[in-house]
Amino acid sequence: MRRSEDSDAQSRTGPRILQMADKKQNKVPPSHSLAAGTIAGAVEATITYPTEYVKTQLQLQSKTAVKAFDGPWDCVVKTVRERGFFGLYRGLSALVIGTASKAGIRFLSFEQFKKMLADENGKVAGQRMMLAGLGAGVTEAVIAVTPTETIKTKLIHDQNQPNPKYRGLIHGTREIIRSEGIGGIYRGMTAVVARQGANSAVRLSTYGMLKEKVQDRYPLDPITNKRVVPWYVNFANGAFAGIVTVYSTMPLDVMKTRMQALNAKELYKNSLHCLYRIVTEEGIRALWKGATPRLGRLIFSGGIVFTVYEQVLSILERTQSRVSV
Repeated sequence: MRRSEDSDAQSRTGPRILQMADKKQNKVPPSHSLAAGTIAGAVEATITYPTEYVKTQLQLQSKTAVKAFDGPWDCVVKTVRERGFFGLYRGLSALVIGTASKAGIRFLSFEQFKKMLADENGKVAGQRMMLAGLGAGVTEAVIAVTPTETIKTKLIHDQNQPNPKYRGLIHGTREIIRSEGIGGIYRGMTAVVARQGANSAVRLSTYGMLKEKVQDRYPLDPITNKRVVPWYVNFANGAFAGIVTVYSTMPLDVMKTRMQALNAKELYKNSLHCLYRIVTEEGIRALWKGATPRLGRLIFSGGIVFTVYEQVLSILERTQSRVSV
């Protein structure tokens, strides 16, 4: 009798232990998510920057201006021919700093929002996952994305002028603030918040839901007591999330780029006016300008950033577990 009672107790305890282990999946120390996100953002930005450069150049072309490039490849060829290979990295430092900081803020805030929105079993799914992503996107847009992307866009646009006036990141930032005030690096903030909120809501929720579906197939790590998803699965999930993000948020990205151009103050009263002018003067398809290079970037950046994030997170957690033993 006692043996049968013990076995019954174990059978009830087993699922409870697994449930507790799964509940711990959502508990990531803030310092770990911040560090892993920052490293992942820096790595991803450095690898994929040329596609961001080409996308921005194509978006800066309006129908009323002289058309400098016939497409992504033409932009690459002309840039390399006129400015050398490293011409494709103009504005890189601004984006690396911005991407590293925004990725750190994004993952940190995403994990915190997930904790706030988790159900009684520690799970975050569906609308709650999307809401957590939206909160993370708005947070990173206000703190990091708007100033760094404004500076990056102005540096790239300045390069297209007959007599460029910015000598680099520090000089460019100083000159922008001197001539336009602090508001000069927060130009287009409404568009950035809208785009970044939508980006993160779609990207993080898509990745999060894919991860939730597949992670139960993999064993628990004996050191961290968390499920170990192979890096190539994380890469595939992140790449797919990038594809979904591009086509669902592209109009906001185009509007954001136009609002951050050098001549934005003369052309547009606000983000809605910018959107109206693009559609009425260039057609609805103009809202998807630069989709091809952005697609190339977000497929790889999605795969890279989530893979690096998960790997760094795993290293930090394993190190902490060993130290605390």
